[in-house]
Order: sequence, then C-alpha cells, then structure tokens
Amino acid sequence: MKLNQKWVATAGVAGLALLLSACGSSSSSSDKQTFTMPTDSELSTVDLSKSTALGTFDALNNTNEGLYRLGNNSKPETALATKLTQTNGGKTYTIDIRHNTKWSNGDTVTAKDFVYSWRRTVNPKTASQYSYLFSGIKNADSIMDGKTSPTQLGIQATGKYQLKINLEQQIPYFKLLLGFPVFFPQNEKVVNKYGSAYGTTSAKMVYNGPFKLTNWNGTGTTWTLKKNNTYWDKKAVKLSAVKYQVVKDNQTALNQYNSKKLIGAPLTGNQAKNLKNNKDLISRPQSSSYYLALNQKKTLFKNLKIRQAISMAVDRDQIANKVLGDGSIVNGSFVSEGLATNPKTGKDFTADIAKTSVMTYNAKKAQQLWKEGLKETGISNPSFTITASDSEAGKKVAEYLQSDLQKNLPGLKVSVQNIPFRTMLARQASHSYEVTLASWFADFSDPITFLNILTKGNPSNISGWSNSQYDQLIKASSTTDANNASKRWDDMVQAQNILLKDQGITPLYQSSAPWLLNQNVKDIVYNSAGANYNFKTAYMK
Repeated sequence: MKLNQKWVATAGVAGLALLLSACGSSSSSSDKQTFTMPTDSELSTVDLSKSTALGTFDALNNTNEGLYRLGNNSKPETALATKLTQTNGGKTYTIDIRHNTKWSNGDTVTAKDFVYSWRRTVNPKTASQYSYLFSGIKNADSIMDGKTSPTQLGIQATGKYQLKINLEQQIPYFKLLLGFPVFFPQNEKVVNKYGSAYGTTSAKMVYNGPFKLTNWNGTGTTWTLKKNNTYWDKKAVKLSAVKYQVVKDNQTALNQYNSKKLIGAPLTGNQAKNLKNNKDLISRPQSSSYYLALNQKKTLFKNLKIRQAISMAVDRDQIANKVLGDGSIVNGSFVSEGLATNPKTGKDFTADIAKTSVMTYNAKKAQQLWKEGLKETGISNPSFTITASDSEAGKKVAEYLQSDLQKNLPGLKVSVQNIPFRTMLARQASHSYEVTLASWFADFSDPITFLNILTKGNPSNISGWSNSQYDQLIKASSTTDANNASKRWDDMVQAQNILLKDQGITPLYQSSAPWLLNQNVKDIVYNSAGANYNFKTAYMK
C-alpha cells in the first residue's frame, strides 16, 4: 500500500502516517468520547476500488466492513461473515453473511454487494491499482487482461446472504485479504447514482462500518468519522466521533500538545530523543519500505550500472539514524523486517535473503560504476529531479539524497521538488517523474504483499522495471508452489535477491512512528500491515 499508494498505495513519504491525538476534556460525555487525529496528508478518495494511500485505507477500515475485521496481530475476526466452509481442496469458499445489516442510507447489505464490488475492482475500466490482489480468484487475471468479462469472476451470490468463491489455487493468506478494504462490499445503486463523483466527498458515499465519514469536501484538510447508528454492532462502538486534522509540521503538533489543545502528537527523531522520559512516548512499528523509484523509461535509468551506482552512493545509515533518527531502520531489503518468518527455520525473511554489495554504501565503487554507465549511455551532462512529498520527513530525506548523490557521483546535478502528497501519488501513477521518493506499506502479513507490486504490468510498479525470471518466481509462489510452504518461501527469497541485484528499485529504509499519546486512550487495535488502525472498540478512559 502506498503511503503514496500501501501509499500507492499506499507510496509517498508519509512516514508519520496517522498519529493519534484527542480533543481536550469537555463537559458532555459525548464530547469526551471524541479523538482528534493529526495526519500528514489529505484524503485522496474514499472509493475503495481506487484508493491507494494508507491514510485512506484507515478511513475505509473504520467506515466500512467486509467479511472479516482484522484484530490484534492481524488476526481475522468474523465481521459480516458468520460461517465459512472450504471444499474442493481449499479452492472453494462458501460464506454465509450476517442478515439484515444496513448501509448508512438504510439499504440492506447483501451478498450481491460483494459480487458487484469485486467485479468493479477487477474490471480494467475501473483502473484499480489494487486489482492485482484478486489474482488467484477464478478468471481474475484474464479479466484484468481484458480477455474475459468481469461477470466471469469466481464469486457468486448463491442466496441473499450467501457467497460462493472459487479460486484457481489455494491462497494461503486469503482470510487476511478478506479483511482488507479492497475486498469490502459496495452499493451498486450509490455508485451508479454518483458516477465519476462517487467517493470524491463524504456525501457521495455510503457506509456500513462502525463510523460514517462526514465533513469532507474532497480537498479539505479536516474530516470526521462519526459513529454510524445503522451499524449492526453499534453497541460495541464507544466513540462518538474521530476527528482528523492535517498537520504537516511536527513542531506545530507538539506545540498544540503542550498547550493541551491536543493530547497526542507525532514526533521527529530529535523530538523523540528529547522526550525519551515522557510517559506518553510510544513507538509504532511499521511494515514499510521507503525507496527510490528510478523511471526506467528514461535512458539514464535503463542502465544497470547507473542504477547500482545510485544505490551505492547513498549512505542509508545516515538517513535512518541522523536525518530521521526516529527509530527507522536499514534492513537491506524491500520486504520489511518482522513481517514473516521462514516456515522451517523461523528466521525472518530479511535474514534469508542474500546480502548484495549494491545495497551497501561504497562511494568509490559507486563512482566507478557511474562513469562506466555514463560511457555506455553516451550521456555527458547527467541531471534529474527527485520528486517527494512536502511532509517534513519528505523534505529532509530528499535534501539529504540530493547532497549524497551530487557529492558521490561526478558531474551529476540533482534538483528536488516537494509537492503535496496527493499530487505526488498522481505523478507516480502516471510515471510523470524522473526519480521519486516512494513507499510501500504491507497490505497483509506476507512477503508477497511487497514482491507482487514489482511484477511486469502491475499498476503499482511505478519504476517500470521488469525481469522475466522474477515474474516466473512470483507466479510460481502463487500457483504451482502455493501449497508447499517451503518452496513458496524459496521462490520469494530468490525473487527478492534478483530485485536487489538488479536494483529494480532502490530500497532505503523501514520506517517507525514515534509519537506522544495520552494514556487515557484505550483499546485501539493497531496492526503494522494493512489498514493500521481499527477504532471499533476504542474509547477515552
């Protein structure tokens, strides 16, 4: 998911992600059950077929609901699903769904809403950047290639409250997918009513989750999640509202915290160090990868030596420990550390991959490769612009990269362009950049959530890199080797080794999010993969 795209999802530089705060005390019990959350980027859309950003998925996760809701440690908990039966060697799912649950407009949520939603997302006309997650469901790939009608997707409503899902092979992480917003239902009547405006404001949408989105005009920097009184389990929802405010400057948020206008605030690395003894200081792990995408439509970046030189010219430790200093780490990997472990040995995925020299800072070797690459391309005056978000972290990291690259690569001129997060997402999706500071956040707890996006033709493959052997390994992990945990693991390890050696992208660091949060905020479900926050049972003590 980019924080651009997962943040196209979620892939921009929004390393501070969604950071909790709460309003000051109030005389009414309703007001006391209200959070105010600072976030560093605006909402882009609440059309779940088209969303790519982490912040938007958090909003969708709390205003909508699917068959499962992810609880602590990403454990799938039944939501609209009441019974699941697997047959046909685990390739057929029959799911009974909860009766008489309602959309916020009073319509009943039925099995057909799931069928319509899934078909809409895989339809090439929708241009969903998340449609690839449906790969493995019967006919999904053929539909996404434009060869088969979306009506042939392997999902049917076998009754008003029953679904039948047919897979082409077992998907080991299928339940995790069912808890991700892309797999939630949609109301066809509402989509047709609003057409291209669907999901562009809070009023042009309906909701079936614990909260409703309100007060969002499509471009504003504030919005509210208000308790949804048509939600089937509304008795479990203690909060009356969750308010959002875009705050791009950490000092501003900290000042508001100190003046008791907020009871939570995101922190920079230096702020976290200065507040290390504060009882409200916490750090959320993030299953993320921040990386440089080099647009391989450009002649300069088609050259392997150039890509490798850029990677070796960057001192990643300085970025993580000095520029950010917020707990971010360098793991030498695209797949995040702590996401998944070897089914045989229990080792972390990042421990199994081959260590390659091109991921290690080496200015001398970088200069050699750079000179050789320039000679091969015939380019004599190399220059490019790094496009990054206008968040504080985005500005700092981009400026450091500019300095490092110009210092270590002779003759290179680097410019930096910091733009609003939403604009950056659009440029990444349309490949309208030279180099961009991007990110990907795990959609679920499996390495494939990272590796999938770099296959040829994947909408989230913003660099345009492709490698046939890599694609074959990723395909094998989801088909012939899907039921063999060890072989599947080896496929993914080999694929990442190819990626790093070839520098299809240039991984930089894995983020962490330190922030202050008043200890009266209770029962928030946080997961580092997928939509981070689940506020269904949260409350203010």
